[in-house]
Amino acid sequence: MASTLLSRAALPALRRPLPASIRMTAGSALRSSRPVHSPRLQRARYSTSSEPEQQRLGARTFILLTLTAAAGAGLVLGYPYLFPSAKSESEKHHQPSGPEHAEIVFEKPRRKATSKEDARDLVSPQHVQVKKSWEHPGVYAWGSNAGRVVAPDSNELVIKNPRRIPYFDGQLLRDLKLNRDFGVAVTEKGDLVQWGAAFDKTSTAPTTTLKGKDIAKVAVSRDRIIALSSGGSVYSIPVSKADQAAGEKAPRKSWWLPFWTSDAPAISYRSLKPSNLGWGEKVVDVKSGLDHCLLLTSKGRVFAAASSSEDFPSKGQLGVPGLTWHTRPAGPYDQPHEVKALGSRIIKQIAAGDFHSLALDQDGRVFSFGDNASGQLGYETDIGGHVDTPSPLPIAKLYNGTGLFPRVTSIAAGGQNSYFTVDATQSQPPVPNELGQRTVADTWACGAGIHGNLGSGRWTHVSPTPTKIKALSGLYEYNEAANRITPIRPARLAAGGTHACAVLDNLTHLTASRSAAPATDTNFGADVLFWGGNEHYQLGTGKRANMNTPVYIGPLDDSEAGRRADAGETSQRFQLTPRSTVRIGEGGSGRTVSVEQRIECGKFVTAVYSAA
Repeated sequence: MASTLLSRAALPALRRPLPASIRMTAGSALRSSRPVHSPRLQRARYSTSSEPEQQRLGARTFILLTLTAAAGAGLVLGYPYLFPSAKSESEKHHQPSGPEHAEIVFEKPRRKATSKEDARDLVSPQHVQVKKSWEHPGVYAWGSNAGRVVAPDSNELVIKNPRRIPYFDGQLLRDLKLNRDFGVAVTEKGDLVQWGAAFDKTSTAPTTTLKGKDIAKVAVSRDRIIALSSGGSVYSIPVSKADQAAGEKAPRKSWWLPFWTSDAPAISYRSLKPSNLGWGEKVVDVKSGLDHCLLLTSKGRVFAAASSSEDFPSKGQLGVPGLTWHTRPAGPYDQPHEVKALGSRIIKQIAAGDFHSLALDQDGRVFSFGDNASGQLGYETDIGGHVDTPSPLPIAKLYNGTGLFPRVTSIAAGGQNSYFTVDATQSQPPVPNELGQRTVADTWACGAGIHGNLGSGRWTHVSPTPTKIKALSGLYEYNEAANRITPIRPARLAAGGTHACAVLDNLTHLTASRSAAPATDTNFGADVLFWGGNEHYQLGTGKRANMNTPVYIGPLDDSEAGRRADAGETSQRFQLTPRSTVRIGEGGSGRTVSVEQRIECGKFVTAVYSAA
């Protein structure tokens, strides 16, 4: 057999230090009959290891396999430096020490329960959440703190995880609204409480501003608060403490009894009184955008009015064709105007975004009007245009070809977005509780989506047609009481400036703490999912990344569990406690009340509170 010497061209390649962890199979080398400097033998797979021992072993393996391949092809090597005769001291020092012994770690014994209730706490984190919501009612908030609203006693610019506002510890509220610059709460007695930089720059402590009006709910605009009393009266109140003190105040009322007069209010406000209300008709709901507000009456009529001291509504959001600052009728600039274009339809729900409005009638049809720059009205118009006449959303087109008949069940709006839930059934009209009839519960969104606020999994600038939120659509669960599969719908949608959340109406259980219940019977609440903008940590995930699909967050009182939920472990996710009659306070030592947890999304902030 002919012998051939190794070419000198291969020497530089053999002298160079070999890569840290070249891996090469022996079979590939033995099968080769090419010279050792062939590119075929230089190709190999690399790993990330950089251990010195692996580097030397890899080099030796490479050389050995190369020589084996060369010998098989009849090659002769004449360079003795390729074969080290003795191991250096450093090589001896780095000999493999053998496999390391694994340390066996035994699970620590779990704490034994001292009572039936303690056993429930150990078994279910959800049970603990429900119990804490009853024992420690109050307000949690997170997001932007630039206006000292989320954490009045802190100079932090953002609050990354839910934090309690100490002022409200132990309190039940009728309503709560927050945004980046100011906060408004309605106490259990119906008094108004305000705080934040837009209210008072010199003090951050919450302050009671309006008493004795029996306020039931509030809405907030750019610089005013729209407050609705239990009796149906509507008040427009300046946000600023200075404006409240400087503005005109209502005079004291005199009664027919001598020397009996009512006290004058401490702050100024304006009354919004819809004209020509029918017998027994009163305002039952209020919603507000930045410059306008909507009033819903007990007979299903809608009125719209200006709700800002800075700008008059100019984008059609009042729903009155041709109404502008220059064409408004005589009288107060903020007088309510009936939205007559809705005709005789009975409206059961209203919603307002920054510059647009929604109305849902009792037949499940949605009407929208106002700004449509981002497609928030649910249909295409001219870019940058607006609509000042209520127009129906083409919901039926969304279900063409499916054999399903849609009916909108709820609406919400915030910023430049609109949201609505739909029940789509196989019959028209739907037959209640008919066995075998399939009902699909879907959630849709339209408008801006660059922050992920469409919840569709995409970063869409605008969506002029509704987009389905798949994570909140087509959900079902087995209802043992009804002995059937039932759809899971959002019980409530809350929308802020760039983010939103959905509270699901999934099966809940709140009677486990009764003494007759077994220890394995635990309480659990309603699931809550968040999506959209997170530039100020308003989603509560503890991170700043926006979310374009709905996600869970961790329990309010456990930041570590919050991090686990953010990592995908949803067994300890945050849940809201539905309404129940319980004894509040530590260990149920307080008074008996009907209480629930509610959630609010504002501009760059989120809050959860205990509602009376």
